[in-house]
Amino acid sequence: MKRNTQNNGQLPIIDWQFNRIAVKIGSNVLTRKDGTLDITRMSALVDQVAKLHRKGVEVVLISSGAVASGRSEIKASKKLDPVSARQLYSAVGQAKLINRYYELFREHGMTCGQVLTTKENFGSRTHYLNQKHCMEVMLENKVIPIVNENDTISVTELMFTDNDELSGLIATMMGMDALIILSNIDGIYNGNPSDPSSTVIREIDGSKEDLSEYVQTSKSSFGRGGMLTKCSIAQKVADEGITVIIANGKKDNILVDLLAKDSRTVCTRFIPSNKPVSSVKKWIAHSEGFAKGEIHINRGAEEALLGPKATSILLVGVTRIIGDFEKDDIVKVINEEGVQLGVGCAGYDSTEARELIGSRDKKPLVHYDYLYLD
Repeated sequence: MKRNTQNNGQLPIIDWQFNRIAVKIGSNVLTRKDGTLDITRMSALVDQVAKLHRKGVEVVLISSGAVASGRSEIKASKKLDPVSARQLYSAVGQAKLINRYYELFREHGMTCGQVLTTKENFGSRTHYLNQKHCMEVMLENKVIPIVNENDTISVTELMFTDNDELSGLIATMMGMDALIILSNIDGIYNGNPSDPSSTVIREIDGSKEDLSEYVQTSKSSFGRGGMLTKCSIAQKVADEGITVIIANGKKDNILVDLLAKDSRTVCTRFIPSNKPVSSVKKWIAHSEGFAKGEIHINRGAEEALLGPKATSILLVGVTRIIGDFEKDDIVKVINEEGVQLGVGCAGYDSTEARELIGSRDKKPLVHYDYLYLD
């Protein structure tokens, strides 16, 4: 997607493939084998972001590396449980990480800013919009947002799966042209990456394509995620109309090469859906983890929901309500077989909804405008 924006009324910006991107930099890109920050790699990536920035490309960085950085900086006085260790290492490591970014960007005459967030901040529409406004103001003022999870206050059950999940949320929230996920391999292979006969799958079209037979389930050395998580997030984001690219962040000039028109850089590209998705539905799509209850519907309601015509969930087709929720809370939509069909915002609280199950001529329990189907 190209934006024909002008630069201070002068010539149009360079004809890149994308002009607003989110870039997720994984822990294995930013850290050496001993867990210390790879300053050379960080500097190279900042150089590339600076070059894109000067040419008019808006960039939001989602950067891992805080915990790994902190772990290499201090030695705990006693054995810590996983949550305490994560809090300690991230508190030290995030300061070290953002300070390094600040100094590197300053060498280019640029300013970066830190945005720390938690999964809870995406569960509230108000908090969601506040975060978006903050980053829009930063971009308008030529400040590079550097986003990371606030691990010092996150606990296990409220953590993002990893920064891949966070990057998907940021990409959809900010209306990005593309999300670029930088890992330490070239993309998704059609076999084991260590097998010389395996090759990178260059394009993936269709969010429902099953990639589990290709993807390794092992986790990264310093991060929490793996390629399976990246694929899941990539397919979801692409289904919302955003190009997703998985590429090797350790390759020289990788960002500039990926954005160049007619780029032939080896990577895996997820082709975006051409179906328009509203900003509200994008938020709802990523709010499944905050669902407060379940709405179970009968087969007739399911058929109407999955048909060619946009349909709301009416009370006449509801068979059961599970959980306690308030009006406008996120709820899951479940069919008769127990399969989740999607998520949406409840038009009633759970008490009133139970009383109205089976009713006709009432407003929808979930309006189509506030419903996202899986």
